[in-house]
Amino acid sequence: MRTTTMLGLTTALTLAASAFAAGADTVKIAFIDPLSGPFAGTGTNGLHQYEFAAEELVNKQGGVLDGDMFEIVAFDNKISPKESLIQLQVAIDQGIRYIAQGNSSGVANALTEAINKHNRRNPDDRVLFLNYSAVDPALTNDKCNFWHFRFDANADIKMDALTDSIVTNDEIEKVYIIGQDYSFGKAVAAAAVRYLGEKAPEIEIVGNELHPIGKVKDFTPYSRKIVASEADAVITGNWGADMVGLGKSVLENGFTGPIYTYYAAADGITAAFGDAGVGSLRLVAEGQLNPPPNDRASEYIQAFKAKYPDGNLSQARITNVIEMLAKAINEAGTADDVVPVAYALAGMEHESLWGGNLMMREEDHQLIQNVHIMEHTSDVVHDHDNSGFGVKVVKTVEMAAADSPTSCKMRRP
Repeated sequence: MRTTTMLGLTTALTLAASAFAAGADTVKIAFIDPLSGPFAGTGTNGLHQYEFAAEELVNKQGGVLDGDMFEIVAFDNKISPKESLIQLQVAIDQGIRYIAQGNSSGVANALTEAINKHNRRNPDDRVLFLNYSAVDPALTNDKCNFWHFRFDANADIKMDALTDSIVTNDEIEKVYIIGQDYSFGKAVAAAAVRYLGEKAPEIEIVGNELHPIGKVKDFTPYSRKIVASEADAVITGNWGADMVGLGKSVLENGFTGPIYTYYAAADGITAAFGDAGVGSLRLVAEGQLNPPPNDRASEYIQAFKAKYPDGNLSQARITNVIEMLAKAINEAGTADDVVPVAYALAGMEHESLWGGNLMMREEDHQLIQNVHIMEHTSDVVHDHDNSGFGVKVVKTVEMAAADSPTSCKMRRP
């Protein structure tokens, strides 16, 4: 399996010509995420997880259909919606039918609109969008479309689970909400306000602000406001460098309460916090590494670490994307026509490598799965960042939000 970072049209055409000359039977998946800039670490680690899942879970098992192999083709979008659309067109021009993206809901919103428009105009050249991590609820509500599938729990589903944990802590009377200033950060803040208001109106929200994404070098002014507010807990959807910067600054400025997060693990975050994160960091996520749910999961983690010693299996849902796509292609009997593949994915049930059942909800293409509350600790079997620390499941919400309403009104071909 070849993996190449796509930097422009010339490189794309060269690769396309090489693949044609080799006569390779491959199912190509375009990975469009940041491979440079402040979030390069997150994107690169995600790329490695896709590479490994494709090789271990599909190619080594004989591939799909009559032995077609999965190939991950990487495109650096520099976390820019505009650059993402350019790379999307390069991928389509290469004949790639499957687009995987996850970092930034702003990017995901741009991609899903572009893909929907492209598929309407080009019925013989359609593509599917495999969203593995962009969790703006709008993507499976008002902005839903037939070509988009989300494999992560959306921001509302996660906040529902997170606030269940918050309201059981009698020591929390004041909460400060802070996040990145784009669609996802706004969705997290709105969900926090709504669920806290419904479940514990006595909890006071003493701060609710957004900061520029990927541009803040010193979070001290924000941290001082959090400490001055006398908040008992912090809620943030920050990820990547922004999670490290905010979290470390908050702790260094004297905050001692719990920090409830979506993405405070791996990609350098776990190592950066180390012992300081114990008793402070809480995380809501899917996928269970600690304790390992089964021997197969443990073996998979060990094999990944053997190939990528500095990598982290921080996005367990990537294995779900690969396995469910392979199953859908086999059920459809084709990888070239994405319409029957999409129909096979919609409503699909699947047993996750990480334990528990998965169900791709047919009406909005939102994956329903177990969601876990985890804590940063050294009491783990599998650590992150080779740090001796990781995240351990302390509570599980089974098939979270399976009956939650959706405003999706999907048009199907």
